[in-house]
Amino acid sequence: MTDFSKLHTDKLYINGEWQDSAGGDLHPVVNPATEEVLCQVVQASSEDVDAAVSAARAAFGSWGKTSAEERAALMNAIADGMEKRREDLIQAVSSALGCPAHITKWLHVDGPIYAMRYYADRAALMEKTEKAAHSLILREPVGVCGFITPWNYPLHQFVGKVAPALAAGCTMISKPSETTPLQDYVMAEIIDEAGLPPGVFNLVPGAGPVVGAALAAHPLVDMVSFTGSTRAGVEVAKAAAPTVKRVTQELGGKSPLIITPDADLEKAVRWGCEDVFINSGQTCTALARMLVPADKYDEAVRIAKQFAEEAALGTGSDALMGPVSSARQRDIVRGYIEKGVAEGARLVTGGAETPEGYDKGYYVKPTVFADVSNDMTIAREEIFGPVTCLIPYKDMDEAIAIANDTEYGLASGVWAKDADSALPVVRRIEAGLCFVNGGEFNYEAPFGGYKRSGNGREFGDAGLDEFIELKSVQLPA
Repeated sequence: MTDFSKLHTDKLYINGEWQDSAGGDLHPVVNPATEEVLCQVVQASSEDVDAAVSAARAAFGSWGKTSAEERAALMNAIADGMEKRREDLIQAVSSALGCPAHITKWLHVDGPIYAMRYYADRAALMEKTEKAAHSLILREPVGVCGFITPWNYPLHQFVGKVAPALAAGCTMISKPSETTPLQDYVMAEIIDEAGLPPGVFNLVPGAGPVVGAALAAHPLVDMVSFTGSTRAGVEVAKAAAPTVKRVTQELGGKSPLIITPDADLEKAVRWGCEDVFINSGQTCTALARMLVPADKYDEAVRIAKQFAEEAALGTGSDALMGPVSSARQRDIVRGYIEKGVAEGARLVTGGAETPEGYDKGYYVKPTVFADVSNDMTIAREEIFGPVTCLIPYKDMDEAIAIANDTEYGLASGVWAKDADSALPVVRRIEAGLCFVNGGEFNYEAPFGGYKRSGNGREFGDAGLDEFIELKSVQLPA
C-alpha cells in the first residue's frame, strides 16, 4: 500500500462504522525521509470522544460477559488479518516514522502479531478462580479504557494496550499520535473485518490536548493507559484524578548500559551503539549512557566512533538508520548535541550539521560523545535521537551510583563475561527492565519502569493484570 488515501483517514471508527468527525479538521502525515505529505488524517473533537465513549460503554455490557473462547477466536482472527496485511502495516509504520522497511518488519510488526496471539491464549485466565481460605477470588474486566499511544513504536504500543484489554473483556477508545496514525487505520480495518462487535474498539485520532485530555478526564472511562513523555504523563494523571480512574503510564527514560571489566568490550560497545542508533534513537529504552571501566575507556571510545561512522543512513535495505520522525524532532536532537558541546563534552563523531548527501529528510548524524559527566544535560535528559554518551567509572560501586543517578528507571543493560556474572549487577540497578549481554525484548515478560518512568506494566501476565478487577467472594465457612 503506497496510496494511504485509500485508507479511511478522513473518518473516525466509532461503534463499528466509519463516521465523519464533528470537527472535521485535517492533519498532514509527512514522510520524514522525503518531507512529502502522505495523506491527511481527520482530527477528532471532544464531541467525537463523547460518542466513542458512549459506544464503548454500551458495548461493555455484553462484551465483558463473552466467553474467553469467543474473545480468543476474534483475537486470533485479528492476528490472521495482521499477517495477511503485514506489508501494509510495515509500509504504514515505515513511511510515517522513517524507519527502514527491512528493520520495521522485525522491530515494529512481527512482535505485535505475536503479542496479539499471545493474549488470545491468555484470555482463558479471566475464567480462572482461586480459593483463599473461605473466599473465592474472581477476575472481571476493568471496563471502558482510553488509550493514548506514541509515535515512536506505534503498532507495538497499540497492541500492548488493545490486546490485553480485549483478552480481559474491556472495551476501548484509541488515540494514535498525529505523527504516525496510519497503522491504526490498517488495524481498524482488520478489526472490522474480523467481526469484533460494534463499540468494542473505537478509533479517534487527534491532538493530545483535545482528544487525549478528553479521554483522561471523561467520567465514563474507567481506565486510561498512556505512553509518551513524563511531562505529558503528569498531565494525563492530573486530568484522570478527579474521576479516580485507573492510570497506567509508560514514560521517559535515560537508561544506562554498564560494561563490566570482564566483558568482551568490542561486542558490548558495538551492541550498545546499535541499541541507541536503531529507530534513529527514538526508543524509550535506549541505553544512551554507556558506562565503561576507566582503563578501557579510550578503546571503547574508538570502537563507538568506528561503529557510528560505519552506520548507513537512508531507507534502503542496507540502512541502519532512517531520519528522525519530524523536523521538530530533528531540531530538538540537534539542540541537545549543541548543548553537549557547549557544556564541555567531547564530540567524537557526528554532530548537529546535516549529514552529507541528505539535504532532504529529517536526518541526524549518529553521534558519540566522550568525556561526559553524569551532571551534563545530555546525560540527564532524554534526547530521543541517535546520540550516545560514554562515561568512565573506576569501580562497580561508582558504576552503580552513576547508573542510578537519574530521575528515570525504565530500562538498563549489563554486559559482563556471562549472564551469571551480570546478575549481581542487575540486582543493584533501579530500573524495571534490564538487557543482559544483548538479550532481546520478550513479549511474555512485564515491561515498565521505576521512578518517573511511569507505573503499571505492559506485556506478559502483568500486562493483562492491569485490565482486571479482582472480586473477593466471602463464602460461608
